[in-house]
Amino acid sequence: MPYGYNGKILHVDLTTGKMEVETPPEPFYRKYMGGSAMALHYILHEVPKGADPLGPENLLTIFDSVVTGASISGQSRINVNAKSPMSGGIGDSQAGGFFPAEFKFAGYDGVVFRGKSPKWIYLTIINGEAKLNDASHLLGKVTGEVDKLLKQEVSDPKAQVMQVGPAAEIGVRFSGIVNMANRMNGRTGMGLVMASKNLKAIVVRGRAKPAIADQKALAELNRAGPPNMATNPDMSVGTLGTAGVVMFQNMLGTLPTRNYNEGQFEQAEAISGEKLAETILKQRDTCYACIVRCKRVVEITKGKYTADPLYGGTEYETLGTFGSYCGIGNLAAISHAHQICDMYGVDTISCGATIAFAMECYEKGIITKEDTGGIDLRFGNTDAMIEVLKQIVTKSGKLGPVLAEGSARAAELWGKGADECLVTCKNEESPAHMPQVKRSLALIYAVNPFGADHQSSEHDPYYEEGVAQFNLDRLKEMGLGEPQPARSLTPEKVRFAYLTQCFYSMMDSLTLCQFVYGPTWGLYGPNDTARMVKAVTGWDVTVDELIELGHRRIALMRTFNAREGFARKDDKLPKKFFKPLVGVGPSAGVALTHEEMDTALDEYYKLAGFTNQGIPTPKTLKQLDIQWAAEYLPT
Repeated sequence: MPYGYNGKILHVDLTTGKMEVETPPEPFYRKYMGGSAMALHYILHEVPKGADPLGPENLLTIFDSVVTGASISGQSRINVNAKSPMSGGIGDSQAGGFFPAEFKFAGYDGVVFRGKSPKWIYLTIINGEAKLNDASHLLGKVTGEVDKLLKQEVSDPKAQVMQVGPAAEIGVRFSGIVNMANRMNGRTGMGLVMASKNLKAIVVRGRAKPAIADQKALAELNRAGPPNMATNPDMSVGTLGTAGVVMFQNMLGTLPTRNYNEGQFEQAEAISGEKLAETILKQRDTCYACIVRCKRVVEITKGKYTADPLYGGTEYETLGTFGSYCGIGNLAAISHAHQICDMYGVDTISCGATIAFAMECYEKGIITKEDTGGIDLRFGNTDAMIEVLKQIVTKSGKLGPVLAEGSARAAELWGKGADECLVTCKNEESPAHMPQVKRSLALIYAVNPFGADHQSSEHDPYYEEGVAQFNLDRLKEMGLGEPQPARSLTPEKVRFAYLTQCFYSMMDSLTLCQFVYGPTWGLYGPNDTARMVKAVTGWDVTVDELIELGHRRIALMRTFNAREGFARKDDKLPKKFFKPLVGVGPSAGVALTHEEMDTALDEYYKLAGFTNQGIPTPKTLKQLDIQWAAEYLPT
């Protein structure tokens, strides 16, 4: 019998309404384990070369993993994959909450959507029974309202809802997929793909928890993690949430300010995790079975900008993109912006960064009040930020239809040097971690198959001179033990980037939370992660096998991209990152160089077993036991 998973994958042909259940063998689960590694098995086989990301030939896959729903922190995550409407390459996005575990308990390990429904529908999976339902009455409603309505329709307040918001319905390119009205698969436009299929929502409820191979071992590990909350200083993510790193990033000079032109923000304290906790924090929320409780829930009932706790609260990335990126230190306004994004279902990183991009274009005269519809779109103009955000999520006004396409496409439309203001990689706006200072992160931003991402590798401070012994001991568990100079991109730093990328890639296949499992700072380290997988599944996995799983996922993603024409030419950073940062602080004057990036790319490709154009070789695919993928490599 399978341990930890159901052994069933649901296949839904939205064009015909036909549904089938696949029961893959155990070796299939052992090879891919879940998440986006498993997703790529279907996407590479079935999505034709050159497919329109918004056409019926694109697949949309939703997968949990072989450990989702186990009684231990950090396992309730879910991955969504499809060809991305942002880049034209592979799309990938993760989210937490209670939906992932409930999806597992409803009886399936994943669902593969094909085609396009002739009308708007939603899928219910209740105790193993799947059904397609009319969704026409849900259109145009914000996510909180839809969440409430669908729970009423299935007569179960404990049902979990994953949905696209009104923004995806009208074609906002960086739309996400929302569950609990406040957890989001935000990146790479997966919400727009879901909407392109006329699929409004998925509602799940179940009571069948898969058996655990060694419940005693899992319970022992579960007891071993919580003490780290008190002894590990990095676990402030529990008390302050991700917002707790605002002041640390500002101290390092890595808090992107005024569209990545500076690394320190003079109003950082006003938007910090400490200030949030002191003023507007209502409670700490969590995901299924997790003790960390990192999710912020805020409430603002008075003043110009309010915030409803139904929509959670601002995380670090949102505080960055709508705050320091835009030169805005108004915590209430940023919280209100976050709520709008959750209500309408758009990615806060791409959305906030796109507004910041437009602000810089306005300040430089690339666009004028004629282009903005009279809005004085300067850095620091809080009302302007909120107004443009409202235009984006409704595709209204002068700026809404343009910026709803993302900053890269807006730059193409505007010209006049607007590309100099971009912070995009593969058309994805960069998150609030500055690669000019975190040099190995610069490499990962460039090579990551789905664009700039801060959760695809470990960050440089954990492998630079002076790193804490606790963090170094964990890195030694995966063969890393020689911290490098700050702001370096040495061959050893490249090896750190590559190996930790493989580890993080594994976590996106096992759909694990990076605040709980990881190579350095979470509740559990690499060896603990392997022990957890063994306890749940009964498989005698090792850290090396898990890293190989991560490598397998990366190779599959890059094979997909290579078939679509991606190569070394696309593993590049925006021009802005090669210009010295201005302002004050420790990062003023810092910039990347093309020479160090070229050298690092060469080293990375060799470590990964790719050609010097960044394309996986048939030999590498065979070593990873995915030789079948070689037929999709360009010839």
